[in-house]
Amino acid sequence: MRKKECIAMLLAGGQGTRLGLLTQGNAKPAVSFGGKYRIIDFSLSNCVNSGIDTVGVLVQYRPMILNKYLGTGEAWDLDSADGGVHVLPPYATQTGGSWYEGTADAIYHNIDFIDNYDPGYVVILSGDHLYKMDYNLMLQEHKANNADLTISVMEVPWEEASRFGILTANDEGRVVKFSEKPKEPDSNLASMGIYIFSWPVLKQALIEDHEDQSSEKDFGKNIIPKLLKEEKRIFTYKFKGYWKDVGTIQSYFDAHMDLLVDDPEFDIFDNKFKIFSNSNMYPPHMIGPEGKAVDSLICNGATINGTVEHSVIGLGVTIDEDAYVKDSVLLPDVHVCRGAKVERAVINEGSVIAERSSVGSSDGDVVLV
Repeated sequence: MRKKECIAMLLAGGQGTRLGLLTQGNAKPAVSFGGKYRIIDFSLSNCVNSGIDTVGVLVQYRPMILNKYLGTGEAWDLDSADGGVHVLPPYATQTGGSWYEGTADAIYHNIDFIDNYDPGYVVILSGDHLYKMDYNLMLQEHKANNADLTISVMEVPWEEASRFGILTANDEGRVVKFSEKPKEPDSNLASMGIYIFSWPVLKQALIEDHEDQSSEKDFGKNIIPKLLKEEKRIFTYKFKGYWKDVGTIQSYFDAHMDLLVDDPEFDIFDNKFKIFSNSNMYPPHMIGPEGKAVDSLICNGATINGTVEHSVIGLGVTIDEDAYVKDSVLLPDVHVCRGAKVERAVINEGSVIAERSSVGSSDGDVVLV
């Protein structure tokens, strides 16, 4: 196997329980987003746009849809013979088998996979965040600092800092303190859960952490504090673009509405940094003679015979005559029947909104169906 300078390990086993029905039978990274994408598309596309051609995807909860969606990785140009995308579920050994116990434990159990590519560096990613990042720029800074670990951070409002893992750094950007959700933060640099490790350092830390019976096997709770205590060279990488964890229905809804503003900060139409997906099997969308769509994203396979305003309409959606959809997110294959009304709602994949029924309201909380 050809040696790789850098490979990515993408943690995609999250349950996403706060998304309710959207993740009842599906892992959070496989939840639809933006009409034609799934959330994992953004991290995978970042890898491709960063020149990283080897990605291990660590799955656990409800992996069937995600496994089928990833396929050979061809949709993201991740199907090369000496790299590509690899689905890595928990597995049994001679001493037994169990679920991954934490983020660090998931990587520990795939040390052999990483060693197979003999990388100098490993990028650890989450599969359930929305953002665009060139990891190669972060890697260049990691090398320039001769770092053992580089952590991507964002400046957050001081009043919100206690909700995050907070890093305190000196003038050179070297981390001197890490605090998990501190009550009185002394910094507003929040960890984004994106790490670049020098592989020998990470491998040794994982082995030692695995042998520690008191450890929770977590990067934030165990690995980072351990490396800080050992005075390893840990640096921050400041990210200033759009980043969102769509962990609640409200944040999921808001992220969709962000796509519809003029000159959106999160631009899915940017050809210089494309977002790839495995959802190109539908025919073009159709707006019928009585149909109308204003200020909306309409995906392939959709048939619009009613009225759509300021909404995201997913693949294969059908909106019948006299139906009205406003300020809403309709996931793939939804059917809004004749005369139905949908406002400020998220409608899950394959749902049917009955004739003349009403879902949501213009001044109420976001409704999930």
